[in-house]
Amino acid sequence: MKKTLLFLILVSNFFFAQMPDISSVWLNNSKPYLGTIGNDKEAIKLKINISEQNKKNDQEYFVSGYSLVDKVYAKFEGKFTITKYKDNKKSGTVYGTYELAEENKGKHSGLFQGKFIYTFKWNKTTEKIEGQYIELIGGWKSYDGSLDFKTRIKNQ
Repeated sequence: MKKTLLFLILVSNFFFAQMPDISSVWLNNSKPYLGTIGNDKEAIKLKINISEQNKKNDQEYFVSGYSLVDKVYAKFEGKFTITKYKDNKKSGTVYGTYELAEENKGKHSGLFQGKFIYTFKWNKTTEKIEGQYIELIGGWKSYDGSLDFKTRIKNQ
């Protein structure tokens, strides 16, 4: 009887395990993400102001903020979805996808899509994350389909 009860407890912990809430990671300490867009590698800034973990799917985070390219400012909303996690004793890597939809304000509004890699080091003494690195690799496509650019954006 005790073995059956222990087995049921272990199984329930496995099925009901919650991904820790890392929504603050996407806020990037209130700093914008910097990168390039297009063949001419024009400068781009992404600033995430709000980040919340999806309560129904703990691998998904809803975000909102704004993008800035050559004085063109656009608000966006979207999500980050974790697809894989690798853990070492001293560091970790999180892989996933992102989709950020800008407000539709004409030809220079569109959708950012791609993959992200989030790496960090764990300081065992302070029990805090250090050396965070986030990179968004993907593209941006205008809603009317006339513009399609590769993007590479990372945290500061």
